[in-house]
This record gives sequence, structure tokens and C-alpha cells, in this order.
Amino acid sequence: MLRQPPQRRRTQAERRNESERGLVQAAITVVSEDGVSAATFEAIARRGGYSRGLVGQRFGSKLGLIEAVIAYLHDEKELFAKEDCADGLSGLEALLTYVDRYLQRLTHLGEAQAYFRLLSLAVADISAFRSLFATEHDRIRVRFEGWVIRGQAEGQIRPDLDPTAAALMVGSQLLGLSIQALIDPAMSVDPIRVTCVATLRRAFATDAESDSAIEPRRPR
Repeated sequence: MLRQPPQRRRTQAERRNESERGLVQAAITVVSEDGVSAATFEAIARRGGYSRGLVGQRFGSKLGLIEAVIAYLHDEKELFAKEDCADGLSGLEALLTYVDRYLQRLTHLGEAQAYFRLLSLAVADISAFRSLFATEHDRIRVRFEGWVIRGQAEGQIRPDLDPTAAALMVGSQLLGLSIQALIDPAMSVDPIRVTCVATLRRAFATDAESDSAIEPRRPR
């Protein structure tokens, strides 16, 4: 009988990272399902299968925990953008693909629901972590703006468009639809997604490109 090789013991840093990630994911679940006010240390520890004291030990305060949750959600959005909008796409198609995939994900709220509940609280209460959202939204604006500028250089996006204004418009549209999906979970997202992508193509593309297919192209 073959003997199984002994499993490598995890380092203290690995165990710490694993418990922090587990607590953050538990907090996201609580916020998504029950709201921000329900995200007590006790509820998060119970959901994650950890002790209540570990939550305070890892994050110090509820503000520290919320900051960790926001940082995690921001990293997930960054990963989403990098995976779905590959370098092989043109500026126009990268922008349209991002919008398309983003709206597809609205049908599975999960982490997005937690993100926008926290965002709503940050705006309503003028909280200390509002600046974290402002930083993330500015990062998204810069990404959108870069795609518009690239699309203009490639001759696919109208040269008369202001890249900053266009980027802010797209970001605001996605933000508004996200809040609407939070208010009305039964909202049918798919026809909105198709209409949004088609409208953006017609509004942004040069005459030659605007006659292309409504759906965004995928990288080969």
C-alpha cells in the first residue's frame, strides 16, 4: 500500500490570511443577505465558523472590518476587469464587453449587493470609508477613459467624444442600474443589458463601426 506523503503544515501567515479571508467572506454574506446593521462581530463569527474574539483580533473594529470587506470587493472587481477585457480587444470592444459582462453579473447579486449596500451607507452617513469608494470609482473612470482614448486612436470611437465625460457617463449608468437592481431584485436585467450595449455602440462608434453586431465581440 502506497503511503501518502505528509501534508505540508501551513505557516502562521497562511493560517492568518485564510481566517481573514473567511471572515471577510462571512461579512459579505451577512451584509448581502441581512444588511449592514446585521453585520455584528457575533453574526459574522457565527456565519464563518470562527470565534467572536477572532473578528476583533483580526480587524480591531467594525470600521476595520468594513475597510477589509471593501478592499476585497475592489480586488474582485479589478480581477473581473482584467479577466473579461483582455488585451486582444480594441478599446471599443473592451468597453462594451465590460458593460455586457457587468450587467450579466447583476442577475447574481451576491457580492455586488454587499458592495452597493455598503456604498449606500457610506454616502448616507458621510462615513469614514466613503473615500475608499471614491478612489475605486475614480480608478474605474480612468480605465473607461483609457479604453475610449484607445478606441479613438484605432478609429472605432468617434473622435469628437470627450473621453472623461464618456467614461463618467458609462460608470454612472452602471451605478444607477446596480442600485435599481438592489431596490428591485425581480428586475429583468437581460433586455436592459442588450439595449445598453447596443445604445453605447451607436452613441460611441464611428459610422462604420455602428453598423456592426449589437452584441460585443469576444476576443479570438
